[in-house]
Amino acid sequence: MEYIEDFLFISEDKCKKIQLELKDKVELKNNFKLEDIKYVAGIDLAYWMENEKETAVCCITIIDIDTKEIVEEANTKGDITFPYIAGYLSFRELPLILEIVKKLKIQPDLYVFDGNGYLHPRNMGIATHASFYLKKPSIGVAKSYYKIDGVEFVMPEDKEGAYTEIVIENKVCGASLRTHKGVKPVFVSVGNYMKLERAVEIIMLLVGKESHIPLPTRYADIATHKMRDFYKNNK
Repeated sequence: MEYIEDFLFISEDKCKKIQLELKDKVELKNNFKLEDIKYVAGIDLAYWMENEKETAVCCITIIDIDTKEIVEEANTKGDITFPYIAGYLSFRELPLILEIVKKLKIQPDLYVFDGNGYLHPRNMGIATHASFYLKKPSIGVAKSYYKIDGVEFVMPEDKEGAYTEIVIENKVCGASLRTHKGVKPVFVSVGNYMKLERAVEIIMLLVGKESHIPLPTRYADIATHKMRDFYKNNK
């Protein structure tokens, strides 16, 4: 596997090659029991320009899946050295993500990303790619739909927990999930080490009454905006 430090020096073709090599190693089966999951980490990043450089803060919020209480928060700031290229988000974000994971006192049992996992042209969204470094189950939950090969999603019923599968080239790649009645759906895809049904089940356990997205990534999103303002105002 390529070292993260090497991402700055690789071409788009090399990125694609890495994704395709990892694709066959994704395990779409439940490698854990639901009761084994206690601490769930949400990850998000926020970007801005500083001294003519693209900069980002990466925030992680860990909650107890039973109490829904925050048990640890952490953040790290750094320059973004990999350009934005559609379909290759992980090469931009993984360096900061792995840097902050090293600082955690509590080791999460599962990671939830504000983005996609298997729902990706090469089934290698950030949630899936990161799993090979984190070596933990992961789930991607996106607020907007990533259309692949022109495939539209089917709107789920307007009831809590309803979902429809997103099928691309006869392969189930994700789900459109209604976490609450009367709210727009989110888009769930497996990162790694579980089936889609398990991923949907876990996300429904992580959704609070006040939000249609899972609490770990909601808290991480709030933290990124707060920390971005802090860093921008304290140069």
